[in-house]
Amino acid sequence: MASALGPRAPLPLARLRGARALAMAPPRRFALELPGCGLAHFAVGGDAPGARLDPRVAALLGPPGRSYSLCVPEAPGGGCAARVRAARLLQRLLHQLRRDPLRRCQLRRLLCYGPGGGAGGVQRGFLLRDPGDSPDTRRALFSLLGDAPGGPRLGEFVGDAHQQVWQSLWELRDGAEWRQVGPRERVLAAPEPALHPVVPDLPSSGVFPHREAARAVLEACIPFIPEAQAVLDLVDQLPEQVHKGKFPVIAFEGLDATGKTTVTQSVSDTLGAVLLKSPPACISQWRKIFDDEPTIIRRAFYSLGNYIVASEIAKESTKSPVIIDRYWHSTATYAIATEVTGGLQYLPPAHHPIYQWPRDLLRPDLVLLLTVSPKKRMQRIEGRGVERTREEAELEADGTFRQKVEVSYQRMENPACHVVDASPSREKVLQTVLGIIQNNFS
Repeated sequence: MASALGPRAPLPLARLRGARALAMAPPRRFALELPGCGLAHFAVGGDAPGARLDPRVAALLGPPGRSYSLCVPEAPGGGCAARVRAARLLQRLLHQLRRDPLRRCQLRRLLCYGPGGGAGGVQRGFLLRDPGDSPDTRRALFSLLGDAPGGPRLGEFVGDAHQQVWQSLWELRDGAEWRQVGPRERVLAAPEPALHPVVPDLPSSGVFPHREAARAVLEACIPFIPEAQAVLDLVDQLPEQVHKGKFPVIAFEGLDATGKTTVTQSVSDTLGAVLLKSPPACISQWRKIFDDEPTIIRRAFYSLGNYIVASEIAKESTKSPVIIDRYWHSTATYAIATEVTGGLQYLPPAHHPIYQWPRDLLRPDLVLLLTVSPKKRMQRIEGRGVERTREEAELEADGTFRQKVEVSYQRMENPACHVVDASPSREKVLQTVLGIIQNNFS
C-alpha cells in the first residue's frame, strides 16, 4: 500500500544489523523444532549436563549432510529498539535463506537461551541443514552474512558415526576473512525447562501487559515505518484510563470464517447495539503494512488498536449496548501461538499470567468464542474469495498453529471466553448467542 506519509525505508540486511554478535557471551542452550512439532533441547560447551544427545538431534546436526546455526542477538541494554531491530533482521534473514542457492537446504526454527531462563535471554534464529554438504552452502552463508559487521552469529555442526556432535563458531575478521573462533565444543542433551524459553519474553515481544509497552514498540518503528507515527498520534489523544457505561459490552472472538461478521451484525441489529471492530477504521488503512512486519511490531499495532477501540466503547456504552468484532483476546492468542515454537504441549499452562487481561484496558462484560470444525471453516474460506493475511494463510496450512490459537483462546481469563458452536444454521447460532446474552444480563 502506498503511503501518504512518505516512502518506506528499504530493508537491506546490512542496515538491520544493529547488534554486535560478539558483544555478549553466546547462549549455552538451544531449543530445536523437530519434525512433528516436538522440541529438543541441547547444550553446547563446558557447562553441558553431560547426557547423551537425542538421536533425533544428532540426525539433524550430524552426518550425512551438514548443519549451520544462525541466531540473531540483541544489543545488550538496547531495550525495545534492540528487540525491534533483531526481529526485523530475523525476518529479513528468513527471506534470504529461502532464496537460491540456500533454498534447497532444510530450515528449522531454533532458539538460543541461557541456562537460567528469564526475560531478555532468548536469541531467535534458524537451523539450516544441507543434506548434500555442499561447499557452496558455506560460501553462500559467508556472502550473506559478510556484507556488514555484526548480525546473526554463524555456527557449524560436525559429527561422527557414533552420533557425537560438535559446534564451531565462525567470525569475519577485519571484514575480509572468515575464521573459526576458539575450539569446537561438544553438543550434548539438556533438560527441558519448566516453561518454553520464549514465555518470559512474551510481555515485551507480543502480549503487551499495558499500553505503554506496545507504544514503545511503535515508537521504535518510526524511522522505517512512517505510519507508526500516525498511529501514535491517535493513541496519544486517548485518556490514560477509560471506563464503560451502564450498557453491556460483548466481544466476539474466533478464527477467520467462524461467522463473526454475520453474528456480530445480527446481534447488534437485534439488540439495537453499536457494532465496533478492532482494529478500528481510523487505523485499518495501515493494517496491510503492519501485517507484513514481525510479530512484535504487528502485535503492537493491534494492541494499540484495542486501546483506540476501548475509547469508543467507553463513549458508546453510555448510550446503548456495544458489540465488538475481535478485541484483546485475538491479539494475545495469535502472538502466543506464533512465538511459542513446537506443539500444544509447549504453550504456557492454564492460569499463567500471560492469559490475564491488561490492567489498563477497558474490559468487556462477556466474551463469546465462535468455533466451527476445521472442515467447515475451510469450506467457508474457499467460498469467500477474499485476500487473506499471512496469519490467516498459516491457519489454513498449519494445523498445529491453528490448534495453538484455539487452545490459547480457551485459556484466557478475566474475562474467559464462552465457547459457542457456530456450525449450525445462522438462525440457530443467533438464537444460541442471544440466549447466552440473556442469561448473563437478566
